[in-house]
This record gives sequence, structure tokens and C-alpha cells, in this order.
Amino acid sequence: MADTHKKHVDEVSGVETTGHEWDGLRELNNPLPRWWLYIFYACIVWSVIYWVLMPSWPLISSYTTGMLGASQREQALESLNSGIAARNEMGAGLADASLEQIQSTPGMLEFAMANGRAAFGDNCAPCHGSGATGSPGYPNLQDDSWLWGGSLDAIHYTIQNGIRSTGDETRLGDMPAFGRDEILSKEEISQVASYVHTLSGGQPEEGVDVAAGQTVFMDNCAVCHGEDGKGNQELGSPNLTDAVWLYGGTIADIKAQVTNSRNGVMPTWGGRLDENTIKSLAVYVHALGGGE
Repeated sequence: MADTHKKHVDEVSGVETTGHEWDGLRELNNPLPRWWLYIFYACIVWSVIYWVLMPSWPLISSYTTGMLGASQREQALESLNSGIAARNEMGAGLADASLEQIQSTPGMLEFAMANGRAAFGDNCAPCHGSGATGSPGYPNLQDDSWLWGGSLDAIHYTIQNGIRSTGDETRLGDMPAFGRDEILSKEEISQVASYVHTLSGGQPEEGVDVAAGQTVFMDNCAVCHGEDGKGNQELGSPNLTDAVWLYGGTIADIKAQVTNSRNGVMPTWGGRLDENTIKSLAVYVHALGGGE
């Protein structure tokens, strides 16, 4: 029986088509390039070799381990442990050195700064910012205004024990909620907020008795912030005269703080971070520009 099927030949290229046609477009029956076929066959061979040698096929509760028994998890752990060992070796001197010795010894200082910068990015930057400039409710670590002191020892203690946190030696210092707890009236809060605003050069709220606000301040606030409003680092009481505000420095912000009292929390890093890392953090933070 004669073959009645005639293959179509493209008039332009002279190549037969496969018989597939879409909207008048016909597929040419060109052979695949040899270089492409060789790569394709090589990939097939490589995949078979890989399946035999390396972990590749998932099972119900495990996977095929391959003839080589390679494990990326073990390799990653080995790399991690190697890095930790190298870091501990480089920082061995920090354990026995004082903060002042670390700061004055070029080799230890270089390591502490690098280690502290990395630890800050991993643990502190989410609150204080990657540049340590803080945000509302989180202190700027680059200025010279310190609630609990900016010396090396003070910074180290704060990092080690935290603020209003879980450590037994954590720093404690709570401001009363003068409005919420009905210690002061709304009028008294307006008066003391205006007075506090003037301590850093601001203008009082129009129509508010600033002299009365000073009296309210002396009776209720001076015990922590001092009669001059310059604060007390032993209590964590901020300096109200330097125009550095943790929760905002407008009269409305001051009223909100006096009324409801926001008291931030910093984690206790002792026990979470090793001592070398805490020392490195203390040296790094101190060097940011605002250390005392």
C-alpha cells in the first residue's frame, strides 16, 4: 500500500516540518545541536553518579546516604565549631584582661571591636538600630547622655545584667504613673510638663503656671531627677536639661510620660552571651562616640 502522507517542506528553508501546526505556523524538523545533546547526556550520567555517591533520595523517615556518606549538616557544624575555636583562640586574652587593658592593647582592642560589632548587629541592633542611634523608646548609644552611666564598667554591668529584666542584679528604676495612679491631677501634670520643657530651653504651654509646675516638680520629681533636673545615674533617672528625650520632648510627650510612665526593658545578656562577647560589646559600645 502506497504511503499517501506527504510531509510538508518549508519553502524558505527547504526543511521538512514535523506535522505540528499552530495558527498557520509549522514546526521545522531540525535536529538538536550536537553540543546540546552531549551536555544533556553528560548531565544524565552525572545525575546517576551523584545519586549513587551522595545523599539524594528521600525515604519515609530518612534519606539515602550515598556511598560517600557525605552530610552537609556535619560539614556546617564542623565549619561552625572551627570558627568558634578560632574566635576563642584569638580572644583568649580577653577572659583574663580588664576592660581598660583591652582598650589599651592594640591587638585585643582590634579583636574586641570586630567581635563587638558582630555581636551588636546580631543582638542589639533590632532595638538600638544598626548604627546604634536608637529610636523612640530605645536610647541613642552615640551621644553622651547615659541613664545608667557611660563608663566601660557601667556599660559592661548594664549589658551583663540588663534593665528591669530577669537577672538577679538587673538595674531597677521605675518612674511612677502620676496620672494613671491619680498621684497628680491633670492640671498639675500640665504644670509640671511645662516646667520640665523649660529646663532644656523649651517654651511652656500658653496659660500654664510654670511656677506651680516647679513646685510640683520639687515635691514629686526632684527626689530622682534632682532639684536641678540633671538626673541621677544611680537610679537611671534621665537628665531633663540636655534636650535628649527617650520618648519625645514635646509638651504632649512629656505629659504622656508623666501620666502613664513607660519603663523600657533591656534583656539580661549574662548567661545568653559568653563573657568575652559581653566585654567586646562593652568596649564597642563605649567606642561609638558617647562613652564617658
